[in-house]
Amino acid sequence: MTARPPDPSPDPTSVPAPDPDPVRDPWRAPMRRALAEAARAASAGDVPVGAVVLGPDGTELATGHNEREATGDPTAHAEVLALRRAARAHGEWRLTDCTLVVTLEPCTMCAGALVQSRVARVVYGARDEKAGAAGSLWDVIRDRRLNHRPEVVAGVLERECAEQLTTFFRSL
Repeated sequence: MTARPPDPSPDPTSVPAPDPDPVRDPWRAPMRRALAEAARAASAGDVPVGAVVLGPDGTELATGHNEREATGDPTAHAEVLALRRAARAHGEWRLTDCTLVVTLEPCTMCAGALVQSRVARVVYGARDEKAGAAGSLWDVIRDRRLNHRPEVVAGVLERECAEQLTTFFRSL
């Protein structure tokens, strides 16, 4: 009887570890914090979008989640609320060297607010093919005609962010 060589195919029950991603990995922890903020929005009946603003040293300056339904304010998007709170905490409206982390690609209003606030970087999770203004439908954030163009990091915990939104909309 001859010995059989080991089966080269991987075990179908094992889950391979994700490859390291030096661009997105540093933003996973803040995105988890943004996901927690988004859950707060969902529990209040708002679309689950959450945002976190990190200061120049990486510490959390402010958070926000959608509050349109709660406040009746059409501008009460997670990003706008987080930027307002961060400006108060930072002591000025210019959020130079700050990073906004958000679970959903910003819309045109939020993209404009991000450019105006002078944030250095926008990190988002799920793409928004219907209203995204950071590369999906429009690219307001990186429009060369504007005087400030933050860096954009897309797709951080994208699956988790998209699932949270999908679960919310399926429950309606």
